[in-house]
Amino acid sequence: MLKVQGISTYYGKIQALKGISLEVKEGTIVTILGANGAGKTTTMNTISGLLHPKEGKISFQNEDITKLEPFQLVRKGIALVPEGRAILTGMTVLENLEMGAYHRNDKEVKQDLEMVMDRFPILRERKSQLGGTLSGGQQQMLAIARALMSKPKLLLLDEPSMGLAPLIVQDIFRIVKEINTTGTTVLIVEQNARQALKIADYGYVLETGKVVAEGPAAQLLEDSSIKEAYLGH
Repeated sequence: MLKVQGISTYYGKIQALKGISLEVKEGTIVTILGANGAGKTTTMNTISGLLHPKEGKISFQNEDITKLEPFQLVRKGIALVPEGRAILTGMTVLENLEMGAYHRNDKEVKQDLEMVMDRFPILRERKSQLGGTLSGGQQQMLAIARALMSKPKLLLLDEPSMGLAPLIVQDIFRIVKEINTTGTTVLIVEQNARQALKIADYGYVLETGKVVAEGPAAQLLEDSSIKEAYLGH
């Protein structure tokens, strides 16, 4: 579904990504692991069109999307839940969800709105509440639900568990697995390597802007060097 071939992305003269290649097969969950500063968020921002690579190519469903802008990618079926959630704090929960479907003019928007509220009952309860008054976990659920309102084929999740209590983290990962089971392909960047590998099919490990390891998630979970670097003992 997604093929990233040798992308190099820069911030000014600083090279953040150094020829990264990765693939996401349709119907799978793929995770990108790595320490802070490894290039995980830059990878996500490059795939989602917020940044453009100087070299390399990104294909989505066999179409070159390297130079497309974020709004064009949303229309193609790629939705990003950014690091830090980026919900619209001065708008209600319902308005946030409606913004997720802003580019759609099909008749299923109302139906999808009901569906995401069924999946996240807390959002139905709080639909008239301002986004900024929700707890961190609720804001994360709102950010995911808003992305789902765009009807993505590929959902990009950047650090969804960041800053959340352990119980809420388990909830978020369960929801991600459910979303995948109902037909959405997922690429997830995550500091919580163990949890991410437990739900993923395949994983990539980044270090200083390069892929240094990759493989089936179950294999990476058992890899002694990965365990030592990312999973604790």
